Amino acid sequence: MAPFKFELKTVKKMTTDAIGEPGKRVFYLQAKSDDQIVTLIIEKQQIQSLAIGVEQLLLDLQNRHPDLSQASFDYIESEMSLEKPIDPAFRVGQLGLGYDEESDLLILVARESQTVEEAEAEGAVARFWCTRSQVRAMCHWGLELANRGRPICGNCGQPIDQVGHFCPKSNGHRQ
Repeated sequence: MAPFKFELKTVKKMTTDAIGEPGKRVFYLQAKSDDQIVTLIIEKQQIQSLAIGVEQLLLDLQNRHPDLSQASFDYIESEMSLEKPIDPAFRVGQLGLGYDEESDLLILVARESQTVEEAEAEGAVARFWCTRSQVRAMCHWGLELANRGRPICGNCGQPIDQVGHFCPKSNGHRQ
């Protein structure tokens, strides 16, 4: 069977969001065009890495093309929520970024996560053509979401659950 391919040439909305309690949240990446909504499952770390990659790419673009307007990172939180139905097409394994000079659009490419056995076959792929500001705002919102998770232990760097935390660096003793 041929893999799914999603090609949203003109993205009207680009967002990421999480559903569930901290520590048990599922993160989603969603793009919407005039006639299609594509929702993908994504890891929190992928959102964080994407944000770093986007900032590096935008800085590089600004250096190569000083006449480009600055991409905005402003967003309205109430407009960043996922649109229903939330029916993920696939789980993201790899993300890639590109830039099309002619249209001044970023291309976000998401490839399906595959097992070793599935690696020989081509997996699903989604390509989202977005403005620089759409992607930058989505990434800043994604970082805000990631920071709303569980607090991090100052000793070991592991997340602290609501019921407590066994810290290996304190050998089980509380400070």
